[in-house]
Amino acid sequence: MASTSPPRTLEGKVAIVTGSSRGIGEAIAYDLASRGAKVTITYSSDRSKKGADALVNRIKSEVNSSAIDVQCDLKDSEAPKKIVEASLTAFGPHIDILVNNAAIVSDKYTQDITAEHFDEVFYTNVRAPLFMLQAVLPHLRRPGRIINLSSVGGRQGYPGVGTYAASKAAMEGFTRVWAAELGKDGTTVNAVNPGPVESEMLDQVAPSIVEPQLKATLVEQRAGRPEEIAEIIAFLASPASSWVSGQCISASGGYHQY
Repeated sequence: MASTSPPRTLEGKVAIVTGSSRGIGEAIAYDLASRGAKVTITYSSDRSKKGADALVNRIKSEVNSSAIDVQCDLKDSEAPKKIVEASLTAFGPHIDILVNNAAIVSDKYTQDITAEHFDEVFYTNVRAPLFMLQAVLPHLRRPGRIINLSSVGGRQGYPGVGTYAASKAAMEGFTRVWAAELGKDGTTVNAVNPGPVESEMLDQVAPSIVEPQLKATLVEQRAGRPEEIAEIIAFLASPASSWVSGQCISASGGYHQY
């Protein structure tokens, strides 16, 4: 049987993928590594350590690439510096690709949103990507690739997820601004907006929200697979995407066309 391994278009590149011990982040990290990138995987909780370690071992044994994992709480303003320093120590003086994937969902209606809840979501979903970019920039080998994970939720209103939706809309704004600020040397900044994707995060969303989305998904009325999102990230991380920047790409099987 012919090999189905993707071409190693990212050989020699260094990538950081936040929140990558499971779900979409895991698929992204593995896919980038399978294309030759050296990958830094981040995770936050002790329960994710086993998955992160297993992913590092899979990358080393199955696709013959290098990977490390770093445990940190992205709500901590020092976490981005820790992640970048670990990457530089492991892989050398440059970083080529940053994928801001880590995020948490919200489950509160507007009248129930507290300052603590708002801060928890925005610190993880918005502030951390900003500080990650700031930490990476001094070491970014141009032209670099910055890729943010947004959501169809950033453009569509669903009851009870307002803080999450607002955070993803904020990431779209950052994506466009960063593209304008960083593009002079060829660096591109884009966002990918998944619809429902098979993951633990999707399991946390109420069926009353998910089921209508699946019914409105044009491709097979199903949830996406993490690997399908990873393929799009891989394109945006590659040299082939050099003329794409400032875009928010819907990866949703045709759900919520815009």
